[in-house]
Amino acid sequence: MRPRPPASPDRKRSGPGRARAGASGPSPTGSGPGREAAGRSPPSPQVARARNRNVRPAPCDQCTHDYGHPQGPGGSFRFESSDVKEQAAVPEPIPLDQLHFAMPPQHDSVEGERRYRQERLAGALRLFGRYGFEEGVAGLITVRDPEYPDCFWANPFGLPFRHLTVSDLIMVNEAGQVVEGRYHVNQAAFIIHSHVYRARPAVAAVAHTRSPHGRVLAALGEPLEPLTQDACAFFEDHALFDRYTGAVVDPAEARAVAAALGPYKALILRNHGLLTVGDSVDAAAWWFITMEQACHVQLAAKAAGRPVPIDRRSAVETRDQIGSDLAAWINYQALYEDITRSEPELLT
Repeated sequence: MRPRPPASPDRKRSGPGRARAGASGPSPTGSGPGREAAGRSPPSPQVARARNRNVRPAPCDQCTHDYGHPQGPGGSFRFESSDVKEQAAVPEPIPLDQLHFAMPPQHDSVEGERRYRQERLAGALRLFGRYGFEEGVAGLITVRDPEYPDCFWANPFGLPFRHLTVSDLIMVNEAGQVVEGRYHVNQAAFIIHSHVYRARPAVAAVAHTRSPHGRVLAALGEPLEPLTQDACAFFEDHALFDRYTGAVVDPAEARAVAAALGPYKALILRNHGLLTVGDSVDAAAWWFITMEQACHVQLAAKAAGRPVPIDRRSAVETRDQIGSDLAAWINYQALYEDITRSEPELLT
């Protein structure tokens, strides 16, 4: 078979379906001379997107198309790299010191810090009410007063968490006597808080109330296991108070609870529920909320099958990364922003 002679340049430019050199007419993208002729199909979406980015397809080396040709079995288009490089510039990053990142505030006065703690306490109580962490008159969250370290702000006995405001809060002394406010305090709950504060002078806040999954795990008398990243925050940093003797009204029993807590951030009281502490209301509240979630996950995982625990080394490393009170404070800020924006009257 004789080889077919190459087409002449004149024939290639003037054949059927090709625009004459210099002829005017709309291009496939709607601009430029000589880009569309009778019978020409519009360019593919890839070519259209490339033109919108001002990237010119490479000339086709297999046919007469002047707007690129699919290359290879995938049908992708080949574009000239020099044009693409011109589009590679990216915006300059914003310096880190110009980005907002919330950290615990420093206060210029005792009054300012007291107000801050009161607002955080009211917000935590609203959140606990929203999440269903109350039952009747049970449940208490407290925070130390910044001026009187043996006095504590608390939610008043009998008022629902969902409707508490800063002005509803009461202050009680170490013996549970009200020194400011209009309501009683839950004595059975506060006696535990009082002894925890005595045993842990660095603790600024304590949360101990009713939560559904925490009570289920407490009924089983089981500690939290490192089944998830979040649960690792409590790995070897919580304890189980493995007995139940009724509602705590005896000081000796309250001291035993505080002793069982030891240096940890959380305690599971068998047949009772959860208790968490922190160096701020934000930390104590966050530990309670995320511990309740960890209890839920553990119960669900064991009901579904055989969970695979995280190994000790990884659990310890994860705890060191996410288990500090500062990490808890940072995590809690989104919840506080949510509750104060949706229910701003709590600050009154």
